[in-house]
Amino acid sequence: MKSVGSPSFLLFCASVFVLSDTSSDSPRPRILHGTKGMPLTLPVMTRFPLHGVDIQGSWSKTKPDHSHLVSFENGGVIKKRLLRNRISLNLSDASLLIHRLDESSEGEYKLELNIELSEHNREQLMHKVETVYVTVDVPVSTPTIEKRAAYELIEDRDNVTWTCSVTNGTKVQYQWLKDNLPIRPDERHIFSSTNNTLVVQPVRKEDIGWYTCLVRNYISKRQSPSVDLNIYYGPYNLAIKSHQGLKTGGVFMVDPSEVVLFDCFADSNPPNSCVWISKNGNRTEVVMTGLQLEVNPHELAQAKEFVVRAFNNVTQKEDEAQFLVVASPGSAGKQKLTQKETFLSPLAAITLCCPLIIIVCGLLLFKRTCHAKQVIITMKDTLSKRTITEQKRPHRSGHEDATEDFGIYEFVAIPERLDSTQASCRSLAHPESTQDLHTTIYDVIRRIPETPTLSLLK
Repeated sequence: MKSVGSPSFLLFCASVFVLSDTSSDSPRPRILHGTKGMPLTLPVMTRFPLHGVDIQGSWSKTKPDHSHLVSFENGGVIKKRLLRNRISLNLSDASLLIHRLDESSEGEYKLELNIELSEHNREQLMHKVETVYVTVDVPVSTPTIEKRAAYELIEDRDNVTWTCSVTNGTKVQYQWLKDNLPIRPDERHIFSSTNNTLVVQPVRKEDIGWYTCLVRNYISKRQSPSVDLNIYYGPYNLAIKSHQGLKTGGVFMVDPSEVVLFDCFADSNPPNSCVWISKNGNRTEVVMTGLQLEVNPHELAQAKEFVVRAFNNVTQKEDEAQFLVVASPGSAGKQKLTQKETFLSPLAAITLCCPLIIIVCGLLLFKRTCHAKQVIITMKDTLSKRTITEQKRPHRSGHEDATEDFGIYEFVAIPERLDSTQASCRSLAHPESTQDLHTTIYDVIRRIPETPTLSLLK
């Protein structure tokens, strides 16, 4: 026997307390969803001690009909004879296994559990009841859609009825989708009690699309192939357009020197046909039938009023619009010229920039050439003056007058051919010298003596 203060005894008391408390509340049965032809285990949520106690219990089916299934006590199991091969009991946790579900397996099951505990010559008896509701479902098959409607569904006149059905499946729930979005019930969309039928009355343009049916139950889900719905409607939003002339409201300003084309556009299914009518006071005349109107130059001598009618041969509906054509010489030409100027503006900018760049480059090249000639002439004049001055001075040795020639000289390239002015300057500077100016400057720098002034520059 276990002592009163042992952990096993405390755990057992806690379990018994839970059992006693839940049994008084009569909780709602748990629901288990099973698949027909498959096994299903009915677990027991309560945990209880297995050693040192006497356990006795029984499983029974209470709904729809009451029948006893199995009883067990202290390791012994007694099954109902007709259910020996259909159910099994797990004594470790008192769970019940149904080997193969069928329609008769569905219903409410009840477990009654009695636990007797003996401690210090005292006996305690606890009673626990658990209920489980079992559903047995058949997986749904892929649904199919049937559409019952007239051959031609015309807006605001005809109705359409959709019906969704499955070959297999139990407790099927239906949902309708249009373009993969759920359809909500309203005054035009009416559902049957099981939602397997949808009626749209009357149909409208916004009902055009792809319809599917989604079916499901507790164990499976399938979706039908999409079926399209076509509805004839219109014409709506009639508009007149032209690539020529300028439009202001319902007035077209066109050039009378060229042919003008007008196009008729409307939202319509099937596509509408157009009739073009010219108006002259109270007189009207059908000019052309088709989606395009051609107006010749001789008809544009003055303002002219036109009427276009869009007609749907299926819906038998029509729409009408009026417009005025005014001859305005040069109006179309201005528009074309504007378009050409807009198109040619980048090319014109490039054309104008190229000569400007060439002129600037030429000026820079000319400036650099003149500057080089000016430097050369200035240096030659300086050398000439210095040569004449040296001729007037008493003769001194190279080491004595080299300090006067000390300085920083610019080495300038001189063309091989010299004009008459440059040649005369050179002859004045040194009539007998035919040596190149590069050599002369180099010689001057080369003959600099080692003097205190040179050391300061270092």
